[in-house]
Amino acid sequence: MSSAPDPRTTTATGSDVRVRFCPSPTGLPHVGLIRTALFNWGYARHTGGKLVFRIEDTDAARDSEESYQQLLDALRWLHIDWDEGVEVGGPHEPYRQSQRGHLYLEVLEKLKAAGAVYESFSTAEEIDARNEANGRAKQMGYDNYDRDLTDEQKAAFLAEGRQPALRLRVPDEDITYVDLIRGEVTFPAGSFPDFVIVRPNGAPLYTFVNPVDDALMGITHVLRGEDLMPSTARQLVLYAALVDAGVASFIPRFGHMPLVLGDGTKKLSKRDPRADLFLHRERGFIHEGLLNYLALLGWSIGHDRDVFSLEEFIAAFDIADVNPNPARFDQKKAESINGDHIRMLEPADFAERITPYLVTAGVVGESPTDEQRSLIAAAAPLIQERLPLLGDAPGLLGFLFADAVTYDDDALAGLPENAAAVLNACVSALELVPEAEFTAATIQAALAGALIDGLGLKPRVAYGPPRVAISGRRVSPPLFESMELLGKQASIARLAALVVRLTA
Repeated sequence: MSSAPDPRTTTATGSDVRVRFCPSPTGLPHVGLIRTALFNWGYARHTGGKLVFRIEDTDAARDSEESYQQLLDALRWLHIDWDEGVEVGGPHEPYRQSQRGHLYLEVLEKLKAAGAVYESFSTAEEIDARNEANGRAKQMGYDNYDRDLTDEQKAAFLAEGRQPALRLRVPDEDITYVDLIRGEVTFPAGSFPDFVIVRPNGAPLYTFVNPVDDALMGITHVLRGEDLMPSTARQLVLYAALVDAGVASFIPRFGHMPLVLGDGTKKLSKRDPRADLFLHRERGFIHEGLLNYLALLGWSIGHDRDVFSLEEFIAAFDIADVNPNPARFDQKKAESINGDHIRMLEPADFAERITPYLVTAGVVGESPTDEQRSLIAAAAPLIQERLPLLGDAPGLLGFLFADAVTYDDDALAGLPENAAAVLNACVSALELVPEAEFTAATIQAALAGALIDGLGLKPRVAYGPPRVAISGRRVSPPLFESMELLGKQASIARLAALVVRLTA
């Protein structure tokens, strides 16, 4: 019995590296799936190799064109590009599994000719009965009974109207490989029986078509989730058979990435809001921030560093450095890192990115006017340093585009008893400022003179009432800069309007 990795395992490095991202188009893309895409993309870009993007869409009952389009939308939003595959083509077309049936039949014939597969007529009931009769647990499954059926036995089954499944012969030996993330792994001989690769109705199974696609497309490194690790032994056996049959020239290397956990020790559920990629986008994650955080789910650029650019990620990333231990999705940390990346954006880029959120919230129209765009550009720097999510922008900037202020209940409740007197002092001071000199610095000087020097208030107390009058909120962009953007008349009108409300 052998316990060494197959010597035919690829030694590809550098530009010879070929990885793949091969999702099924079912449901919405989730962060675990995107983490898989990111690590494959990062490894391809780091090595100078190729990323192949193919679609595994043979489950007609669950696959959908809508889900396929959402996958494309997700990768394009995240700026994860690919070298071969759907939408871009390549030398191994087609890249959708549903269109590759003729290729699977060709490979199947070669495996038959090599004696790697055989016809199996046993039903589930017959397998259970034989296991019971032989004192074997039902969980052990198929007993390799059909391996050596004679032609007469096969003919008799066919005469009964039975259609055979096709099973792959599994060698009776240990199966060992070196996982790129977890080190040497051995599956003892007898861990699993000969397994079905084609159903009796002629439909090939995922356990067959997935490795066949990898072999035909020359995939050198299979980087996937830890949850798929139990199937690796079967895939290695099939790859060996594909090499023996002349279909493949090598066996790929495998690396199994750690699980992404939600609460406790459970894998992050697809129904958990933290797993919803498009919800993160809707809330205002930028692709740089989200990818940075997803990269940290199993990998680190350094012990004392969490924030890095995509260029730095590519330069540093090696699949061998991925930690095999499960990683927990921390929403607060993700938002903090996103905020760091927002602060790295050029002001004009930041203004452009918040505009769709202002449109969606109704702060500006579907096609913002030149005047609105100018105001967005001027106001954006006031919030860029404090924004964790782009989706927070409408709440912070909406007051600048409104004709009248809407007051938050907590803002009104927090006003001091002398708020009306403070606001009246603000109005008196600002009326003396010439319109042409209505700048943040002049406004600050005028209000400081009226409120701090004149009324003897502390700054923390003094500027609360005018902040609520101008923005309607307890927390807002810098007060003096906001008033400069509103202009003298609008600012004084808002201060006076809150006085009327408080004294009515």
